[in-house]
Amino acid sequence: MSFFGLFGGDKDTDQIEVYLKEGAVVIDVRTVAEFNAGHVAGSKNIVLDTIPNKVAEIKAMNKKVIACCKSGGSSGQATSFLKENGVDCINGGPWQNVDKFVK
Repeated sequence: MSFFGLFGGDKDTDQIEVYLKEGAVVIDVRTVAEFNAGHVAGSKNIVLDTIPNKVAEIKAMNKKVIACCKSGGSSGQATSFLKENGVDCINGGPWQNVDKFVK
């Protein structure tokens, strides 16, 4: 495990394409302004600090989740939290990592 893996920062880039094929929802945890400046088509913007209040909503989607952000750190935190709360989630890292599989 890498140093960043200790903090949930490992990126599961090898799993992104698999999750997308299985119908995963992409959740971008950046700020609304960052999201509006560019994001994965069809992704949902749920800002990192609101994730704890949105767990029930995310679970209700009944889908696997790919979290993404600007660099992978925030999405790593979101991934760790969601996994702890029973959500099948991977860290997509920077949103561009996920975007290249969507286009």
